[in-house]
Amino acid sequence: MKLIIKILAISILIAIGIGFYFRMNNEMILGDRIIGIAVLASAFILMPIFLYVRWKGKKLSDYTFSKENMEKMRDNRRN
Repeated sequence: MKLIIKILAISILIAIGIGFYFRMNNEMILGDRIIGIAVLASAFILMPIFLYVRWKGKKLSDYTFSKENMEKMRDNRRN
């Protein structure tokens, strides 16, 4: 899964570079479309896959403010 993320991230960066290349050569509409598709792919494909991989196997309750976690923080602060 990490390999897929790396390949996808590199391909998105290459697409953004190609989009700017087309914009520099007076193909503004095509360059903007390529950049836009790359940005959308990074937001709606790459980011959710990345977040899934990073959060897999972790408990969300460890990272939220609950009464138990607040008590643990108070106990750690006193020591």
